[in-house]
Amino acid sequence: MAVVVRTLDDTSAPAWDAFVASAPGGTFFHRADWARVIRSAFGHRTHYVYTEQDGAITGVLPLAQVKTLLFGNALISVPFCVYGGPVAADADSAAALEAHAAQLLRQTGARAVEFRHREPVGGDWIERPDLYVTFRKAMTADDDRNMKAIPRKQRAMVRKGIQNGLCSVSGHETGALHRIYAESVRNLGTPVFSKRYFGILADVFRDSSDVVTILDNDQPIASVMNFYFRDEVLPYYGGGAFAARGRAGNDFMYWEVMRRAAARGCRIFDFGRSKLGTGAFAFKHNWGFEPEKLYYRFKLAPGASIPDHNPMNPKYRMFIAAWKRLPIPVANVLGPPIVRGLG
Repeated sequence: MAVVVRTLDDTSAPAWDAFVASAPGGTFFHRADWARVIRSAFGHRTHYVYTEQDGAITGVLPLAQVKTLLFGNALISVPFCVYGGPVAADADSAAALEAHAAQLLRQTGARAVEFRHREPVGGDWIERPDLYVTFRKAMTADDDRNMKAIPRKQRAMVRKGIQNGLCSVSGHETGALHRIYAESVRNLGTPVFSKRYFGILADVFRDSSDVVTILDNDQPIASVMNFYFRDEVLPYYGGGAFAARGRAGNDFMYWEVMRRAAARGCRIFDFGRSKLGTGAFAFKHNWGFEPEKLYYRFKLAPGASIPDHNPMNPKYRMFIAAWKRLPIPVANVLGPPIVRGLG
C-alpha cells in the first residue's frame, strides 16, 4: 500500500512512541509528548506527522514552528532539543516526511526547516556538520570502573566533592533547580527558561526524568534535570550556584547522575551538545568524552540563510556582556520571552 502522511493525535501517540522506542534513530526528543511541552510552555505551533503503511507507523517527524519578532520564523525538529529530524523505517517514508516538511515551509512562510540529526543523512538538503558536537560514552554497572574511567584530574575533583561531604537527592521538584540554573545561565550571559517550563517537563515526563540536586550542609548548591531513554541518561538542564565552585559541586553532581543512572540500568551517558571552543566543550572533554559531530540539515526559502542564534555568533557579544550584569530577578523576568524564540 502507498505511504500516507497523517497528523499525530492522542489516539496515535502510543504507537508513535512505540515506533520511536524501537527505531535505531529514535531519541528521547522524538517522543510525542514534546509536542504538548512546546505548545504549553512556549505557545509555538506544532506539526507532528507520521507516515503509515498498511495500518502501521513507518516514520515520524516531530516538527514545530518557532516564530518570533526577534529571531524570525523557522520550522525546527526539534526546538529546545539537541536531536530530531525524521526517523523512518524505509526510504519511501523518509522521502514522504521530507516532502511534507518542504510543503510546510511554503505554506507557513517560514524561512528555514532545520533537522537535528546525530548521523549523516545526505540528500539535497544543506548539511552542516560543523555547528555542534555531542558527547556520549558507555558506562557499566560497576561504580569503581566508572570512576576509574574518568581522567585523573577530573576524578580528583569528583573525589574532592566526596571529601567535602556533599550528598545528592533525587526527585521531581524543580524549584531549587530553577533558582540554581537561573543564576548559572545569567553568569554565562544567556536568557533563562521560565520556571513553568521546568515544571511542565517534570510533569509530562515524570516516568522518564528526575532532578538530582547536590546538598552542602543541607543547602542546594547544584542541580540538574535528567532524561532517561532506553538505556541512556541525558543530564540536560543543570548548573551550579557560586558556592558550588569551591566545593566541586558540579563535578560531584555529574558523578552522582552517572552513579544513580548506572544503578537503574543505564549504559550510555549522553552529555549533550556543545560548540567548539566553549567552556562546556572543555568540561565534557575533561571527563574523557570524545566529541561526535552532529549533522544538522536545512532547507531554505528563497533568499534565506541558515539561522545562527548560538552564543558564539559575534553579533551577540555585546548582548551577552550586558546580560551578565543584570540582577538575577530582572534576568528571570526578561529571559523567558526572549528564549522562546531561540529554539
